[in-house]
Amino acid sequence: MNSSQDALGKSLVLDELADLTLYRRLAVFSQGDTGALLKSLIPIEERHYRFWQRFFQIDVPVLDPFRQVKLWLLLAFCRVFGEAGTSLVLEAIEINGVKKYLSVWERFKDDPLGGAVREILEDELGHEDEIVSDAIRRRVHPERIRDIFLGLNDGLVEVLGAVSGFFIAFKSVSSVLVASFTVAVAGAFSMAAGAYVATGSEDEAADIERRKRRFLDGIGASVESSRPLVSAAIVGISYIFGSLVPILPVFFGAEDFVLSAIVSAFVVVLVSTLLAFLSGMDVRRRIAINLVIVALAVAVTAAIGHAAKFLFGIEV
Repeated sequence: MNSSQDALGKSLVLDELADLTLYRRLAVFSQGDTGALLKSLIPIEERHYRFWQRFFQIDVPVLDPFRQVKLWLLLAFCRVFGEAGTSLVLEAIEINGVKKYLSVWERFKDDPLGGAVREILEDELGHEDEIVSDAIRRRVHPERIRDIFLGLNDGLVEVLGAVSGFFIAFKSVSSVLVASFTVAVAGAFSMAAGAYVATGSEDEAADIERRKRRFLDGIGASVESSRPLVSAAIVGISYIFGSLVPILPVFFGAEDFVLSAIVSAFVVVLVSTLLAFLSGMDVRRRIAINLVIVALAVAVTAAIGHAAKFLFGIEV
């Protein structure tokens, strides 16, 4: 094998080992249907782990530091959000697995070992995915947790931009705090209203489609309501918590926006990592995009603050 295949093989083996370790540790404290699901996934993951070790002739018994940290974060996430969090993590593992293994198939389908790859991929993308998908469909709505992290992310980025602009325009830290809290509250109401309207529109469209199916086929599948008020509350509250990230350093004595920007960048990396994993997006790409957005928000609002100060004489 060449160096690129060695790197791919090591990555695949480590990913399988990480998933297997996660399932084993989750199974220790998971009960009921979740515990049963994890116990059914463990032997499948063990089989895949051994297959890729033999396929690439690589023995990797220990996780690397990056995957150790990722494992710790996922376990903490599942502990905090319980069954819903575990369901969402399992779903995310399947989404990321499908992307990864389809890429592997494209690479090895014409190889003499393509038949062996196809066999394990059918098991990976079929049997395991079916088990997880069927179980998750019977669980609570994992989109609620996505709403939490999207609200956190939006509140953090938008209010960080406001804080940086206010620091340039205002002399008084108290004025920065009052203005920032005002923006945070207004933004939370705006985000909540947007979530309510969007969720309500989705429900209405789904109801029309269901009624159309009933008219045409005589069958209308029952669909549980998305509960727009719940979505609005989750997004609005999480937005407030996200907005507190850049505000709290000011509250505790910061006299410029530098500390707020540093703390916010750190939290953005954590939130972006989780969001990327849960949505199946490339983690590095998601982090880079969000950090660029944060930098642009700070730069643009700082420029506006300077303009307000020097062009219009605003100085509170």
